[in-house]
Amino acid sequence: MKRALVFPGQASQFVGMGQDVFKKNESVQKLYAQANEILGFDVTDIAFNGPLEALTETKVTQPALFVTSAVLVSLLPKSFKFHMTAGHSLGEFSALFAAGVLSFDDALSIVKVRAEGMQAAGEAQSGTMAAILNMSRKDVAKICKHGEARGIVQAANYNSPGQIVISGETVAVHYAMEIAKNLGARKVVPLNVSGAFHSPLMAPAKVNLQAIIDKTEFKPATVPLVANVNAKPTTDPDRIKNNLLEQLENPVLWEDSVEFMVKDGISEFVEVGPGRVLQGLIKRIKRDAVTSGIGTQEQLEAIA
Repeated sequence: MKRALVFPGQASQFVGMGQDVFKKNESVQKLYAQANEILGFDVTDIAFNGPLEALTETKVTQPALFVTSAVLVSLLPKSFKFHMTAGHSLGEFSALFAAGVLSFDDALSIVKVRAEGMQAAGEAQSGTMAAILNMSRKDVAKICKHGEARGIVQAANYNSPGQIVISGETVAVHYAMEIAKNLGARKVVPLNVSGAFHSPLMAPAKVNLQAIIDKTEFKPATVPLVANVNAKPTTDPDRIKNNLLEQLENPVLWEDSVEFMVKDGISEFVEVGPGRVLQGLIKRIKRDAVTSGIGTQEQLEAIA
């Protein structure tokens, strides 16, 4: 059985995530101490104690999620083999750590710059996101095309069949939402986000992200990483760098990525990190896929 490790992104966070793992493992306590130093704020305290409002700030959420997933990876036994990896948006950095492309310190340093840049871009220009349920890609593309009459709006996440997220300028996204309702979308859900992620509104965040990526050592991946931007596998450091930059302004092709992994022989998907979001999406994409999660001390001990 071929196994893939998959890593969640924003919206999987909750207050207290990873706390049981922290309490039981000295190596994890050291990694959190390193993280606090790199970030310049106490991510340990916010992740474990909240408040939720602080944890949901993009500049905090992304590093906190990365650290949670990365410490779990660091505790996986050597016997726990995996053949491929992928992450949803921010989760791609956890996947890179798991595949040996980036060290913990380097990955977190990049995540810090990315998160700060994305939050600043969101504050500088009003943007939002919305989930459209039970509509085809073709119909969502048409909705966005009409929505462009009011500004920037495009597909941001192809999460699973019938679940597509759109992103862009607030007025244009709201207009597209109304069009979707009129065209028979089963449900249109505004998302509580601080910016228009995976849209051209994130362009300002690219400058600092490119600068830190360019000066960081990326090693060849030990297993193929399936990229958000093209749903294709790569182990090449230069391609990985380019994919991370492109990811900021382009859609997350999660459905396509899972389909590729299934075609390549992956039959077991293990979500490493808080929550079960990706397990749910994978089951919608491939009903008979074997899914599980490693997000707690108990789940870690079950595989040891």
